[in-house]
Amino acid sequence: MRLNVIKRMSSSFSRAVELLPPSLNWVDNDYYVGSGKGLDVVNKATGNVVMTSASASDADVDTAVQSALAAFQTFRDIPAAERGQLLLKAATLLEERTIEFAHLETLDTGKPFYESEMDVGTGVDALRFIGGLVQNYHGNHFDLGGNFAYTSREPLGVIGGIGPWNYPLQTACWKIAPALACGNSLVYKCSEYTPLSTVAFAALLKEAGLPAGVVNIVAGEGSVGAAITAHPNISKLSFTGSVPTGKRIMSKASDSLKKVTLELGGKSPLIIFDDVDMKNAVSTAMLANFFSQGAVCSNGTRVFVQRSILEEFTSQLVERTKKLKIGNPMQEDVKVGATICKMQYDKILKYLDIAREEGCEVLCGGGAVTLDDPDLAGGFYIAPTVLGNCTDDMTVVKEEVFGPVLSILVFDTEEEVIRRANDTPFGLAAGVCTQNLSRAYRVTSKLEAGSCNINTFNNFPTVIPFGGYKNSGIGRELGEECLNYYSQTKSVYVETGDPWCPFE
Repeated sequence: MRLNVIKRMSSSFSRAVELLPPSLNWVDNDYYVGSGKGLDVVNKATGNVVMTSASASDADVDTAVQSALAAFQTFRDIPAAERGQLLLKAATLLEERTIEFAHLETLDTGKPFYESEMDVGTGVDALRFIGGLVQNYHGNHFDLGGNFAYTSREPLGVIGGIGPWNYPLQTACWKIAPALACGNSLVYKCSEYTPLSTVAFAALLKEAGLPAGVVNIVAGEGSVGAAITAHPNISKLSFTGSVPTGKRIMSKASDSLKKVTLELGGKSPLIIFDDVDMKNAVSTAMLANFFSQGAVCSNGTRVFVQRSILEEFTSQLVERTKKLKIGNPMQEDVKVGATICKMQYDKILKYLDIAREEGCEVLCGGGAVTLDDPDLAGGFYIAPTVLGNCTDDMTVVKEEVFGPVLSILVFDTEEEVIRRANDTPFGLAAGVCTQNLSRAYRVTSKLEAGSCNINTFNNFPTVIPFGGYKNSGIGRELGEECLNYYSQTKSVYVETGDPWCPFE
């Protein structure tokens, strides 16, 4: 239940305030008042609390799971074509309300408004692609010479979803769409930092015709995720977030052999060879680092540059990075918004301090930004940062910063850079920039990463699977392959004559 709304805020956020939901929980196709502690929703740009709502308790999670379990008994039997049509209708509704959802997303995440519009678009794409795909998703028939066998894809049951704070609506669509397409029901925990668009999306699904109980949203801190993970009626867990949390979820899931999909962190390499179009290479490096204030798990934060072009590349990169406007994320010309919270802000600044201590050269940015607008004084802003003189053993090069921090590393040969690029426990993404496509294919084939780009970065259309190697996760989102992670195979052998039996 909405308990308070702060009236004094920048006029550019007024529409978002009008769209605030009555509660951050959604159970059995209605807003649900939780019994947990109060959860503040903060405008990341200003630092103002815009809403306080009760989070979910363990009992509330159980209520949501029981609602999902009851709904699953009938939803599983709805034909796949009808489930697909429901997703297609939801896609149309979401597309029509792009501006409304972008307002909520920018208020909640602090990212620039144009990025939030893009995020809504990627959610629409996922709904539309999977809604069309599932109508042709089926098993196989095997002719055995009179007898035959067939396989069918069946739902898993109640899915437990746990989303991140950096792409709340996009991730919700990426998980909810395949879960529903395959006939499952779902209990989804949105991040306590960014709950708004997810619960609004649940209300939209009701409008699209989704039966009660099929999608339930619970808000709260880590204890809510733990309750979902441990619940005996949850059949599968789909989590996006940090590696340590992912490992804990996988460990707990093993107690009841729950299936898991994990999309975790990264420290991705971007390799810049000396034959590149320089402007495009610099653009790619910026795409790989500065969306969403650098809080992108797939970001190519280790930028390997061939020695002969190091000076020119660095010069152009620094020049363009300095031009990025930082400020009110609702303004059209702002490219860098507010960091999600003080804890993350302090963490990023600590990494920058360590980088200096270990010998990195701060070529631009490198610290906090104080804005002139007094309305934004409560937000946390950090300048996009380019670090030079980096080596592979530095902390900022090895660990995921999850902020707008790009590290430049120099290399000489193809063999060398492949070895160094792969020298990491992560394997989510990678990129190669070169005009020699033979080299691009060759190098990409040797990179230990699940999602790769050539001559661009962070471009993952819904038609291809997204996910990582090594500590960056298990399973895939998107693409036709994602449906395999939300369903299970049943094999059936059919005897058309008398069964062979050696027993009298």
